[in-house]
Amino acid sequence: MDPASLIGLGIAFGAILLAIILEGSSPMSVVLIPPMILVILGTIGAGFTGIRMADLPIIINALIKALTGKAVNMESTIDIIVSLAEKARREGLLALEDAAKDVDDKFLKDGLQAAIDGADPEDLREMLHSKIDTKKATDKVGAAFFATAGGYAPTVGIIGTVVSLVHVLENLSEPAKLGHMIAAALVATFWGLLTANIILLPLSARLKRLSETEAAQMELVVEGLMAVQAGANPRLVGQRLRSLVPETGKAKAAA
Repeated sequence: MDPASLIGLGIAFGAILLAIILEGSSPMSVVLIPPMILVILGTIGAGFTGIRMADLPIIINALIKALTGKAVNMESTIDIIVSLAEKARREGLLALEDAAKDVDDKFLKDGLQAAIDGADPEDLREMLHSKIDTKKATDKVGAAFFATAGGYAPTVGIIGTVVSLVHVLENLSEPAKLGHMIAAALVATFWGLLTANIILLPLSARLKRLSETEAAQMELVVEGLMAVQAGANPRLVGQRLRSLVPETGKAKAAA
C-alpha cells in the first residue's frame, strides 16, 4: 500500500488539532453532531444528485483505491517484459503460452495472450489503447465525484451556519447564551471547509495521480508487447522501455 494519502490526512488533522489546543480550546468544541450531519450528508446528497446509480460502485471502489491503492512499479513490469522478450527470441512467440499463465498484471496477460494467438500488431495496439481509454474514463468518474463534492461542501457548511444564525436571532433576548450559540453556528462552516479542503479535494487529486501513473504503465506495456511480438532484441527492449519511465517511477520496489 502507498501510505501517502493516509500520512497526508494524518498531518492535516494533526495540525488542526494542534492549532485548536494551542488556542486554549478543546478539540471537542468543534465536534458538534448537528452541523457535522448537515455537512456530511448534505454534501453526499448534493454529489449524488449529479451521478447515475450505475456510478456508485465506481465511486466506492475509487474511495477504497485512494486510501489503499498501491503505487505502480514500472521497473518490475519492464523486467517481466524483458524476460518475455528473451524467451520469445530464443523459443518463439508460442513458447510464451505457459509464461503468460504466471503473469499477475491482467492488462499485460490479456495483451500477451492476444499476441500469442496471432493478433495483428495494429489490431492489438488498437485493442490495448481502447482498454486504456476505457480505464481513464472510469477513473475520471470517481475523481470527478470527489472534486464536485469538494466544491459543494463549503456552501453546505455556510447553509448550516445560516440555519444556526437564524436560531441565534430567535434568542436575542438571552444575551448570556449568544456567544456559545454564535460559536456553534460557525462550526458548520468549519466542517464544510475542512471536508472540502482536507478530504474531498485531496482525494480527487490522489485519484487523478493514480490514474495517470497506471495509464502510463499500461502505455509502457503496449510498447513492450509490440516489441516482444516483433521479436526485438531484449536488451534494446529494456533500454527503450526504461527511456519512457520518469526518474520518479524507476524505484525497484513499490511503495
